[in-house]
Amino acid sequence: MGYLGEEIKKLGFGLMRLPKKDDVIDVEQTKEMVDLFMEAGFTYFDTAWAYAGSEDAIRQALVERYPRESFQLATKNAAWINCSTKEEAYAQFDTSLAQTGAGYFDFYLLHNLGEARSHYFDDYDMWNWVQEKKREGLVKHVGFSFHSTPEELEEILQAHPEMEFVQLQINYADWDNPAVQSGRCYEVARKHGKPVIVMEPVKGGMLATPPESVAELFKKAEPESSVASWAVRFAADLEGIITVLSGMSNTEQMKDNLSYMKSFKGFTKEQEAVIAKAQEALKKIPLIPCTSCNYCAKVCPMNIGISGSFTAMNYLTLYSDLGAAQKQEGWLVDGHGLKHANACIKCGKCEEACPQHIAIREQLVKVGEVLLG
Repeated sequence: MGYLGEEIKKLGFGLMRLPKKDDVIDVEQTKEMVDLFMEAGFTYFDTAWAYAGSEDAIRQALVERYPRESFQLATKNAAWINCSTKEEAYAQFDTSLAQTGAGYFDFYLLHNLGEARSHYFDDYDMWNWVQEKKREGLVKHVGFSFHSTPEELEEILQAHPEMEFVQLQINYADWDNPAVQSGRCYEVARKHGKPVIVMEPVKGGMLATPPESVAELFKKAEPESSVASWAVRFAADLEGIITVLSGMSNTEQMKDNLSYMKSFKGFTKEQEAVIAKAQEALKKIPLIPCTSCNYCAKVCPMNIGISGSFTAMNYLTLYSDLGAAQKQEGWLVDGHGLKHANACIKCGKCEEACPQHIAIREQLVKVGEVLLG
């Protein structure tokens, strides 16, 4: 038996990126993937009210085809999306129950806490409301997913010790990344005795094709293993992990994940050394040395999303994916109500405040040229 009394293997099926056909979820291929997953002895499925079509697809592919007690189903409540009253936020739960047909949820999460999103859960008294759902038997375990700083995670866990688990973005590339700080967030969760569900172990697929210097290390160490497998296994090797979610998009990805996770017992010392070398190789790639301290943001008269812009540029440098970098810039700038790099008036106040002595004005020009066109 694992954490929280649930018998769960270390691989979870993330349902955010299900296969599509003609721009709609391919339920038949999803059924094939569910069957492979269940036949291999894995049982944890992760969806969300905000994942368009996902809850309905998993009803058809899983809930209607397998005994309810044979799997664990998790979904999430995003109170910060188009909810102006607590009743609208609470209604997401009823919608999820109807769409999944699951009857109850094994794991129910308050979705994507952090920054400006967190206050909605306080304003709508979601913490007490979700405990009531647990008392009603409609939820077995209550937790939250989180995207922000370790300091904010500390505040939330101090305020809400009743939360049973935390879902965190953890991967070897972001472990020491100052913009994500997944290592420090993991340490905060463990300090509070909370087991962790890992999301984004392959960083949205980016670590399936990491920089060549990193890929070469993995291929040399294990020619027969996929590069992506190192990312999933790194997360699964950590202490206190309930499961590692992999957002699989086709049958081939499912088969690859099952091939190494069915018998995974942990990393050897030699494998740990390879991961350490990969992390060092990433650090050698020249990036904008922004630590996301945001001192620059406090003095910028134009309210520009400086650190978010630099995070997106570093993303492009590391993974050579312009589309993904532009999405990062959109989320970290537009998504936080900030202005884009091309709004810079070159006053220089940001550079006076920057402890890393970055040529911010010059870098913002590059952001405008490369990411904003």
